[in-house]
Amino acid sequence: MELEKRKKGIVMLIVLIVLMAGAAAWWTKAREKDKEQLVDEDGSYRSSYHFTTPDKWKNDPQKPVYYKGKYHYYYLYNKDYPEGNGTEWRHAVSEDLLHWEDQGVSIPKYTNKNGDPWSGSVVIDRENTAGFGKDAFIAIVTQPTGETGEQEQYMWVSTDEGKTFKNYSEDPVLNNPGVEDFRDPKVVRDDERDKWVMLMAEGSKIGFYESENLKDWTFTGDFQTSDLGVLECPDLFKIRATDGTMKWVLGVSANGEAIGEPNTYAYWTGEFNGMGFEANQSDPQWLDYGFDWYGGVTFEDGKAEDKEEKRYAFAWMNKWFYADNTPTMEHDGFNGTDSIVREIRLDGDSESGYYLASVPIEALDGLVESTEMFEDVTVENETKKLDFEGETYRIEADISWEDADQVGFRLRESEDQSRHIDVGISLEGDYSYLNRSFTDQPDRKGTFVESKAPFYSADKQLHVTILVDKTSVEVFMEGGRIVQSNLVFPRTHDRGISLFSEGGKVTFKKLMVEKLKSS
Repeated sequence: MELEKRKKGIVMLIVLIVLMAGAAAWWTKAREKDKEQLVDEDGSYRSSYHFTTPDKWKNDPQKPVYYKGKYHYYYLYNKDYPEGNGTEWRHAVSEDLLHWEDQGVSIPKYTNKNGDPWSGSVVIDRENTAGFGKDAFIAIVTQPTGETGEQEQYMWVSTDEGKTFKNYSEDPVLNNPGVEDFRDPKVVRDDERDKWVMLMAEGSKIGFYESENLKDWTFTGDFQTSDLGVLECPDLFKIRATDGTMKWVLGVSANGEAIGEPNTYAYWTGEFNGMGFEANQSDPQWLDYGFDWYGGVTFEDGKAEDKEEKRYAFAWMNKWFYADNTPTMEHDGFNGTDSIVREIRLDGDSESGYYLASVPIEALDGLVESTEMFEDVTVENETKKLDFEGETYRIEADISWEDADQVGFRLRESEDQSRHIDVGISLEGDYSYLNRSFTDQPDRKGTFVESKAPFYSADKQLHVTILVDKTSVEVFMEGGRIVQSNLVFPRTHDRGISLFSEGGKVTFKKLMVEKLKSS
């Protein structure tokens, strides 16, 4: 009897194992099938026209410099991601800020006792002020010093046109003054006073330093902030407003979430006297209101004779809160995308104030593959599907309304309209928004799913530009004063576009959708 019970038990165990194995195989196939449905037909989440790292990890951009017809761009790269830590500077070049050629690593990590290179900035020493030769590429970089781990600033030098850099010294060119946060040096040339100026992110303040030779630095002043978290990646530049007024702009990557503001690039307009910065207003303005525009940099138009009319800007499209939550690593072996490069100008006037206005770079026009025009589409308390499907495109539209509560677009919409990305305006709430809660996206906790920005238009009409790539949406409105940039991971077959309105009639005039090919 006992033997029979054991036999039956063994049989039941075998049956259970077989059933579990079958269930596991079914689940694996189901997951693989679902993955196939999520990604593009070519099996890639890699952006079509945004810069992405060739492999592994990227984060902070370093300000590009222009030399012999090309922009030289360096960024923080980790070849050992996700298992290993430490960043190094990888290098890419471009003639138009859209088509990039990888140049490999220029400043490697862990080559001396001071660990890995973090963010900083590179300048071209055109007058040989540092003594390494005319047009030497000089990088000032934060590194954690030897045994202390203190954040200090080190010099790296390239005499082969930015291809490779050598460590100038294992001693810092700027020592830590005894603070926890002391990083991200931004070096700019002050031509008026014939000297170099360096900005440092020092906790809640920006420190200012000066030098004649890039090696010896002296503290000159600081700029204090409040309620913006630990500051990173400072920026300083001079620009002429559209009314002819000259202004200085101080920018910084900041976290204003505690006071209901973005976690992107904050900036102030004001005056720089060679020693410190005096802002025209106490509260900062923001260059982007989305969730994914961090570590932003601005830089000169290298081809322009007038360097003060406009600048370019771009940023890392990610957020530290969910930086590792991306399907791009699993499917394509990389985690790191930049925003589109945008042209920025200073708009406004002395009475109402000045602000930076952004538009995508004109080089995008060269990627237009086809154009669909939709004249005067009227939507009233409904969602109206356009006769268009696509993954990567640009939308231009003039929108007008009389009485409405909500107006906007549904992008990358599924056939059953259950999945979509919403770009809209709450006219009753006086804000615009970019909502990704109805598609796949990086924030698994659901904290950051709808970004919001102030809505200023009182004349019941506006122009909007929207850029859609495989993993991103960027929205420009209010003449470029308001921009929102968010990561998204829509499924491969979600390609529709719909227009919607609630509470009244809305007209979409001169609605143009341009399919964009890969850069």
